[in-house]
Amino acid sequence: MTTQKAAPDTPEAVLLPLHVLQKRSDFLKAARAGRAPAPAFLLQARRRPKGEAEGTRVGFTCSKKVGNAVARNRAKRRLREIARLVLPHAGKPGWDYVLIGRAELTATHDFVEMQQDLRRALDKVHGAVK
Repeated sequence: MTTQKAAPDTPEAVLLPLHVLQKRSDFLKAARAGRAPAPAFLLQARRRPKGEAEGTRVGFTCSKKVGNAVARNRAKRRLREIARLVLPHAGKPGWDYVLIGRAELTATHDFVEMQQDLRRALDKVHGAVK
């Protein structure tokens, strides 16, 4: 049985796995760096010093203000999906990104608008630090 590779212009071919932030210290470093608010989430971003880690990394968080565990998990699933769709194209290697969910808005905001908001937020944080 042979497996076919996706054509270069199909979404399956350009989506790369994201390196997920897991250490609290990485989240705290991102919190002290640049930020860009969006209607449904807050983006925190920082450029890592050379040699600290490889590639683009992303983290997700939702406080209890977002709701119970079901609501927080739903919000984080949506944040993970927009990051999976947008960051391989608009993110930069050597950067850490943290997406923070907002109460009621992250789970209900229009999904296409959330993707556009993430692109605008990335442009903002990348433009602030050159």
